[in-house]
Amino acid sequence: MGLSRSGLYYQPAGPSAREIAIKHRIDKIYTKCPFYGSRKITVELRKEMTINRKTVQKYMREMGLVALGPRPNLSKPHPGHKVYPYLLRNVTACYPNHVWGIDITYIPLKQGWMYLVAVFDWYSRYVVSWALDQTLAVSFVLESVDVALEQGLPVIWNSDQGSQFTSPRYIQRLEDNNIQISLDGQVRALDNVFNECL
Repeated sequence: MGLSRSGLYYQPAGPSAREIAIKHRIDKIYTKCPFYGSRKITVELRKEMTINRKTVQKYMREMGLVALGPRPNLSKPHPGHKVYPYLLRNVTACYPNHVWGIDITYIPLKQGWMYLVAVFDWYSRYVVSWALDQTLAVSFVLESVDVALEQGLPVIWNSDQGSQFTSPRYIQRLEDNNIQISLDGQVRALDNVFNECL
């Protein structure tokens, strides 16, 4: 059949115990000081272990961690991409299904981590839908959005500017249901504060 024995019986190895321990430690440092980049986190880790900055950069990239702070204006949006404003400034959620928010976080596990996406009603503090996945592919976000839309339709749907929440398939689902789309400002975690707290 033209199959190699080594390929046929290959079983992928999971992350090592050391890698998991380092990533958990990076997560704790980043949670305490979200403005730390790879340099500062490396300095903190070197107080406890031997590690180089490239390893810390690689792990932070895999975990989706970026230091909060001003960024150089190196990229301009494509002229064809619609920019959605933040609609919730001085707005209070007054009734169920008025404002929904969506966000992604990751959950550290003993042998790795999983990504959690949750749709949250800002008025009732009810988790309308959620989904878990091992990757940040847009498909699990769309699955959660579809389940939420089966339960109701909000007036305003808020999210951050992550690639999953600016993808055409995600935007199309909301526009098809006449939902007002609200996007947080860049590097403004407090714009989506209810989901961040969850």
